[in-house]
Amino acid sequence: MKADASRVTADKPCLPPHAADASSGLLTGLLRDVSRSFYLTLRVLPKEIRPQVSLAYLLARASDTIADTKTVAREKRVRLLRQWQQQEIGAVVELAEDQASPAERALVKRLDECVALLETFSAEDQTLISELHRTIMEGQVFDLERFPGETDKDLVALQDDDELDRYTYMVAGCVGEFWTKMCKTHLGGLECWSSGAMEELGVRFGKGLQLVNVFRDIPRDLRIGRCYLPVTDPKSLLDPQNFARVQPLYDRWLNTAVEHLEAGWQYTMQIPPRLWRLRLACVWPIWIGLKTIARLRRANPLDPARRIKVSRMEVYGLMLESFLLRLKDAALDEKTRRLFAAARTERNGAVTSVVRP
Repeated sequence: MKADASRVTADKPCLPPHAADASSGLLTGLLRDVSRSFYLTLRVLPKEIRPQVSLAYLLARASDTIADTKTVAREKRVRLLRQWQQQEIGAVVELAEDQASPAERALVKRLDECVALLETFSAEDQTLISELHRTIMEGQVFDLERFPGETDKDLVALQDDDELDRYTYMVAGCVGEFWTKMCKTHLGGLECWSSGAMEELGVRFGKGLQLVNVFRDIPRDLRIGRCYLPVTDPKSLLDPQNFARVQPLYDRWLNTAVEHLEAGWQYTMQIPPRLWRLRLACVWPIWIGLKTIARLRRANPLDPARRIKVSRMEVYGLMLESFLLRLKDAALDEKTRRLFAAARTERNGAVTSVVRP
């Protein structure tokens, strides 16, 4: 049963003092090392939900690390993730030495500490985090089972639109749902939020961000045997000159990503200005996602020689601008609408017709 958000104040601690200290030490160090970019988003979150969201991220990152440990047989990785879903992590921690990245090695090695930290949260928070992680692991297992190879020789595509939509829910849409429930539980000032409607917007928000990741990473994914676009001949996409064959499908899904981010923007503008930390944590991924989509519109997304991304300096610039506009709804909305307009502009300069949700 959810706590009444109207009774939760900023003065109410999320954790007992000793747990808060442990949380700060463990989470800050690991987060800084395994996610330099998302670390900034986590640091700006309101303190009432920062430990829970941070731990949820670390758990998801750890299981993703296990799923990507190619020195371990695929069948074993699936088995370990299934065991973890049943709260058995002993064999998972043993894979720490199989990690090439020092940061990921440290994360897996300290996984038992992360699990112990989870037990210091309230029963409701434990349930929300555990349910989220089980769903994300389902998506990771889906990845391993749906794409059986490790190279472009075994390239497989998703079957249809429904499969891609389901995948984006399992690995990201569920995060928007979790985020909404956590905010409603711990943050005052959100009494105006309709739980069902905001959770639905949150799901679409997450799906939109994941679609941006999918489109940005197409060349890399193709070469490790994964094609998330539901096409009949995925191997043809290894040649960038064949982009015209899939452009209608690609553009349709790019438009879907814009529509989902529109839902994310509706979500963001329903966050009261006084909760500016939470607002910024939503603004940043939307702005970065829209700028990425605008570049995807102008590029050949199959070209492995050019990775489409927003530079670190541009990200810092967006963060500064959003901070200055955080309390000004009209100016914030105007800036975002300009980014949406750029994200809808097709290669020939026309503007796509996107129906707002």
